[in-house]
Amino acid sequence: MRLAAKRLPVQPGPAAWNALLGARDAQPALEGKVNVDVAVIGAGFAGLSAARRLAQNDPTLRVAVLEAGEIAEGPAGRNSGFMIDLPHDLASDSYLHDDASETHLNRSAIAFAKEVAAEIGMGRDVFDPCGKVNAAASARSDQHNRDYAEHLAARNEPYRLLDARDMQELTGTEFYTSGLFTPGTVVIQPAAYIRGLAGVLPASVTLYENSPVTSLERNGTWRLNTPNGSVTSPKVILANNGHAESFGLFRRQLMHVFTYASMTESLPEAVLGGEPTWGVTPSEPMGTTVRRINGPGGDRIVIRSRFTFNPSMQVSDAALARAGKAHDRKFADRFPMLRGVKMDYRWAGHLCLTRNNVAVHGEVEPGLFSAICQNGLGTVKGTLAGMSAADLVLGRENDVTRALTGADEPQKLPPEPIASIGANAVLKWKERRAGRE
Repeated sequence: MRLAAKRLPVQPGPAAWNALLGARDAQPALEGKVNVDVAVIGAGFAGLSAARRLAQNDPTLRVAVLEAGEIAEGPAGRNSGFMIDLPHDLASDSYLHDDASETHLNRSAIAFAKEVAAEIGMGRDVFDPCGKVNAAASARSDQHNRDYAEHLAARNEPYRLLDARDMQELTGTEFYTSGLFTPGTVVIQPAAYIRGLAGVLPASVTLYENSPVTSLERNGTWRLNTPNGSVTSPKVILANNGHAESFGLFRRQLMHVFTYASMTESLPEAVLGGEPTWGVTPSEPMGTTVRRINGPGGDRIVIRSRFTFNPSMQVSDAALARAGKAHDRKFADRFPMLRGVKMDYRWAGHLCLTRNNVAVHGEVEPGLFSAICQNGLGTVKGTLAGMSAADLVLGRENDVTRALTGADEPQKLPPEPIASIGANAVLKWKERRAGRE
């Protein structure tokens, strides 16, 4: 059996979170032939969590992690940095999901990440258990917050409703009309977290950067080929999210969606009031996420919005520019007092979703395990998938493995061009419906 990659990852725009941290020395690329017990493709949240979990479960295992680029330059360093505990379906019309088991699983992943943060001694500028706020800016979204509050109360989940004054005291802007605070989310500097996780991998784990896997071959055992070497292993974990389809797997089951973000230059002092750091997600799931950060790189605002369906797994410069113009409008609406502040970075990040919002998880070929498709929640779901895949490799069954492997099969997508036309039409409609959010 041979699975050859049709394409390799292409990252649109700079990974701003990583750029703020300055340069680091990358691990060497793979050269020559290597034999290991488990090989992991991808060094994002899923891949690095899998490697750590494997070493925790069996320190004698020899593990190789192959990363196509450099740590934190891919999707792991491009997300908004919210590790959300409550069900959070981007494709839904609201967050009113009655799924206590999903909340439990998400909190298991956050607990795993907290262990990493404690081991490294991450400060709150990297790993902040501050909770998050669903922010509203319209009567419709105010009602979403109230409905969500009733939903949480019925499930004995803690929350606090915020009025317009509370939101102004938090964000420094009069834009928002209400908010709903929930305490379980951890807000991270995603690139710093991923760098830290990579930096504390035990000696039994070897990380190879700039080592894209160009093909996989199975002849009793698996061989992973890269431009300058190969890894032979009886067990392989696919932790490369949507790029698993590049190897011919899961055809017409994965939705390749890109979301876009912009980050300002460092803000002038004493111009924006409010708290020095905060993060809000939109009450309308397809609205605009906003964060204020203070740490390496200064005091900045991050705007994330816009979604496009791109089965080619690539984004054009024109699409990135169009999203940037939308970000500029959204920034001006929210922060008129910051007129003249420019954007330092603009980028896009690759999400992988399924039509029915399920993970693609489990043993897909003998010795080949899938830990992909986080449905827009790469931080938590990626961590969870990596944990579970490591346990499956070692034959361990628990609540996490049973939940992920017991999910429904991903629904098939319509053929092209129907899938692209339909998906992009729905995304645009949902963005319009989100309105001010």
